[in-house]
Amino acid sequence: MIKGYFCLILHAHLPFVRHPDHEEFLEEDWYYHALNETYLPLLQMMEGLEKDGTDFRLTMTLSPPLLSMFADSLLTDRYVRRLDRLIELCSQEIERTKEDPSFHELALMYHHHFSEARQSFVHKYQKDLVKAFRNFQDSVKLEIITCAATHGYLPLLMVNQNGVRAQIRIAVQQYEKFFGRKPMGIWLPECGYAPGIDKILREEGIRYFILETHGVLYASPKPRYGVYAPIYCPSGVAAFGRDMDSSKQVWSAIEGYPGDFEYRDFYRDIGYDLDFDYVRPHIQPTGDRKIVGIKYYKITGPTEHKEPYDRRVAMEKAAEHAGNFMFNRERQIEYLRDVIGKEPIVVAPYDAELFGHWWFEGPDFLNYLFRKVAHDQNVFKMITPGEYLNKFPTLQMSNPCPSSWGYKGSSEVWLNGTNDWIYRHLHKATDRMVELANRFTHLPEAHERALNQAARELLLAQSSDWAFIMKMGTATEYAIRRTKEHLSNFTRLYEEILGYRVDMDWLAHLEHRSNIFPDLNFRVYCSF
Repeated sequence: MIKGYFCLILHAHLPFVRHPDHEEFLEEDWYYHALNETYLPLLQMMEGLEKDGTDFRLTMTLSPPLLSMFADSLLTDRYVRRLDRLIELCSQEIERTKEDPSFHELALMYHHHFSEARQSFVHKYQKDLVKAFRNFQDSVKLEIITCAATHGYLPLLMVNQNGVRAQIRIAVQQYEKFFGRKPMGIWLPECGYAPGIDKILREEGIRYFILETHGVLYASPKPRYGVYAPIYCPSGVAAFGRDMDSSKQVWSAIEGYPGDFEYRDFYRDIGYDLDFDYVRPHIQPTGDRKIVGIKYYKITGPTEHKEPYDRRVAMEKAAEHAGNFMFNRERQIEYLRDVIGKEPIVVAPYDAELFGHWWFEGPDFLNYLFRKVAHDQNVFKMITPGEYLNKFPTLQMSNPCPSSWGYKGSSEVWLNGTNDWIYRHLHKATDRMVELANRFTHLPEAHERALNQAARELLLAQSSDWAFIMKMGTATEYAIRRTKEHLSNFTRLYEEILGYRVDMDWLAHLEHRSNIFPDLNFRVYCSF
């Protein structure tokens, strides 16, 4: 007898990074590494499950910037060239390590890994990952949800609701363009919620969103079932709350599986470990070292000493952890069923890049988990949020609490001394964009293009990724530069549009460099 449901959600998002003016650009590596280690492995995992007749359910965000990069021919061609260079490097590594069995076996593993990625990407998927994911959605195994247009942190953008509405409406339009249907659900960027956002979601046809734990627990009136059943906002949009128990088994630095000593160490990469002249063709043109994606060591322990990675042992550990995770969900769901008197839903949302990029064995963990859930237990079923709402349409109504999944559950990560300077500029630019949209209707083509590009520049400046990076201090100069460039471009476009003197050469340059949402219509910012 089924006693409850488990909902696994992966949030797949990257900021829009595309630099056609440079043959190589370091931050584009974020995308190429994610393809190699997360997105392609997840597709291959789902293919294996489907081939073996194993039923599964997975919910994934594919954010609009990520979908735009999937569809970009420049990035696609660069990725294939990157794979060719990695395969060539692996061939050199096979020769270099032939006298060392441990590292030689790993060199062969990486050669197979990158060769299989190239075969899948170029031949099996015909360089079209949107279609590859869409096929699984059409088979009802995968539920794809959307996100805000450029992952803008909505609670801090609600100063001008027209800007938030544009973030949501553009996301819905892009989803419909890529998948031929409207999205059922949305991942609010950073799980950031503030009162009024749900009403905008309702206007755009969104049925549900994902909320941080306390956003549901402190809802008013207090939800009878806590986070183990969704709630309806007064607007009629459902909110699913994150379960902390299942989350900390993966996220926690102390209790989480990815920190196991047998798993691959993320930070030890041959781009830093090997002789400079040897890796020179594969690092930055400036000569600065970087991660290339070939890592030979396991975590080993808390000391700096590292032992060679053993893939077989790591796979055994991944299977063991999958079994443990399933066992804990069985006991949790049995307990909850007895306590709350109905079938609970346990919602476990994660960043997709945790599985594969940060935790190399993550896709294998999921593969084992899906298979074990399908064949080794009968306590719970996996389900998507859309399926759950269709099955249980009657829910408690409550007002969610403002929240995020950032530090302290508030907006502190995206609004602090490192990044607070950006918001007065973002708010001013949003007000100006609404002004332009309201003022101009029938326009010459040049002005139409300029207004559309102004909207793109504003959207790209609003990405929450830049504020997050400023706070984390990782690629701070890049995040500051991107924010300032997009705001500067917007301001110049605003002034040129009002002066009826658009620089067409410069506009064409911007359209080529920041070509996200090519069918964008600036009128989405109209306030009437």
